Amino acid sequence: MKNVLISGASIGGPALAYWLRRHGFTVTVVERHRALRPGGQAIDVRGPALEVVERMGLGDRLRSSSTNMRGMNVVDADGTELFRSTTHTVSGGDLSSPDIELLRDDLARMLFDAADGVEYLFDDTITSIDGTRVTFEKAPPRDFDVVVGADGLHSQVRRLVFGPESRFVSHLGTNLAVFTAPNFLGLDHWQTFQQGDVIGGGIMSARSNTECRVYMGFTGEVDFDHRDVDAQRRLIAEKFEGAGWVWPTAVKHMWEAPDFHMDSMSQIRMDSWSRGTVVLLGDAGYCGSPLSGQGTSMALVGAYVLAGELAKDPSTAFRRYEEILRPYVLANQDIALKNQAGGGAPTDEFAEVVNSLSLPTY
Repeated sequence: MKNVLISGASIGGPALAYWLRRHGFTVTVVERHRALRPGGQAIDVRGPALEVVERMGLGDRLRSSSTNMRGMNVVDADGTELFRSTTHTVSGGDLSSPDIELLRDDLARMLFDAADGVEYLFDDTITSIDGTRVTFEKAPPRDFDVVVGADGLHSQVRRLVFGPESRFVSHLGTNLAVFTAPNFLGLDHWQTFQQGDVIGGGIMSARSNTECRVYMGFTGEVDFDHRDVDAQRRLIAEKFEGAGWVWPTAVKHMWEAPDFHMDSMSQIRMDSWSRGTVVLLGDAGYCGSPLSGQGTSMALVGAYVLAGELAKDPSTAFRRYEEILRPYVLANQDIALKNQAGGGAPTDEFAEVVNSLSLPTY
């Protein structure tokens, strides 16, 4: 079992490709986008995921790309400050922790660059999986010993092998759009958030204050096509009409943003992450939602464990992968549910969950 296909080139897919190459596997990654997808929110690398990136030799590079937030404040719809902190931020939590917060696309690029000898099929997707035979939308059919779905919340691999998304998805009642804009508030390694009853979000400086990332969200379940970006922009504009603060300016920048992305905050919970020669990784199998603050870390740790178990014994790899990872995943998903309820998990409880997995050595 040395020939592996990975669907998805965001975080989990390239991380898995790196570790599989280290163990001597032949790796192909198929990605729907024409190149690495730009944009996305600031993400956090915590707990055992920090050890994973250190073992990859990427620790210093991640730290040099940190958002380096100094703090945050919260304002009302008129822009009046309600709260200020220089010890915590909404996006990254405790600023004194060893956690690394950086932009999603920066991490994706680092992981992509880290592995040599990986074949990438961009602008393509899997259309069928029949045993070892995989059919693509554009590339000729090929055979693979293992197929890994690392293709996110709306995983095509999961749909093809396990069934409709509706069987596994749980909406947490919030929808979030993220995009890049000029630093129109002049923020200096700072983030400002404004929260209403239905809509809210925030703006944080990025890349040494040369730009910002804008977060715009609203509560409630709305039926929208996750691939129809224009319809999503119209939905955000409609929800934020008359919202006050700087939202009218943010909406103007939204129409011009090349990396606009919107989705529901949802979780994926499954009884099993594998079937036959197919296995799921990261959000495809166990999305925690941004409310967990742990999606990136779960993907990085999952990639490390899955690759290590495949190298150790392919016949037991999928079972061992779940045995090792599932308690850690469930604990992190439960943190998101506590955050959804409003109060959030206590700091000590969150730290305990983050560090609840002892990383194996392979």
